[in-house]
Amino acid sequence: MRLLIAEQQHSAYAALLQQAEPALELCVGNALTELTRHAADCELWLGQPDLLAGLLRQGFKPSWLQSTWAGITPLLAADLPRDYRLSRAVGIFGQLMAEYLLTYLLAHERQLLARAASQQQLHWDDRTPNSLAGRRVLLVGCGEIGDQVAQLLAPFGLQLFGIASRARVQAPFQQVLGLAHLAEQAAQADYLINLLPDTPVTADIFDAAVFAQMKPGALFINAGRGAAVVDADLLAALTSGQLAGAVLDVCRSEPLPAAHPFWTAPRLLLTGHSAAPTLPAPMVELFLHNLQAYRAGMPLRGQVEFARGY
Repeated sequence: MRLLIAEQQHSAYAALLQQAEPALELCVGNALTELTRHAADCELWLGQPDLLAGLLRQGFKPSWLQSTWAGITPLLAADLPRDYRLSRAVGIFGQLMAEYLLTYLLAHERQLLARAASQQQLHWDDRTPNSLAGRRVLLVGCGEIGDQVAQLLAPFGLQLFGIASRARVQAPFQQVLGLAHLAEQAAQADYLINLLPDTPVTADIFDAAVFAQMKPGALFINAGRGAAVVDADLLAALTSGQLAGAVLDVCRSEPLPAAHPFWTAPRLLLTGHSAAPTLPAPMVELFLHNLQAYRAGMPLRGQVEFARGY
């Protein structure tokens, strides 16, 4: 069985897979030209959707493609085939995402950036910090990643509320409501956090109407997808002081163009799509689990329904 690995870190993936599954014949690369030479002969593909979409566009197609990203937007383009098995990366990002969010929740309560600015000005900054205990967090996106994030944040005494595709009971959230309730729930949040995937339903949902409802002391964090935010509306909310600040890990265009106003927006921090990177070791574990399921003709973890988009 031949496996095509299309990854920037292809050497790390190859080393781990050679040790775990020596019978697999591996073809590796991170450039479309070299991947094209092997694509037709590989039944299985593992790698980045942006690279593998290029192979699909050339007419190549696997029996099964395992994405190394949670997001698979490049593979859902209208001109690409959908008659193969596709699975996305699941179950490996919750810890990383929780650590990312906790970093900026604590930084906000402890006023870390303001203290750094005080040090630059040679000012002894002895302001009293705040605590996460009792703060209300609204997680927009309560799926697999959102659920893991909530479990890991719960011990810090946060009040956890959620927005999902439908209302449901889901511990440790105190309440999970449908997307129609986003604005009313955002009005009560100290932290509004987006973890949603990129789908037609989630485009532009964080707009002026939502930001207008938020507390002046609230922080907005987008670690989901850039297309969920109306950029001009977020800029207006920050400029007017409607929001205490924003942390953006994702943007509509990445890397962010040099002329984009986000670079100089007040109280906005860009983190360069670094919130929850794919690490080779856990990704290989997921691939090996799905490889067993594939061989047995069983459902795959993270198997995509093309019509749904995830």
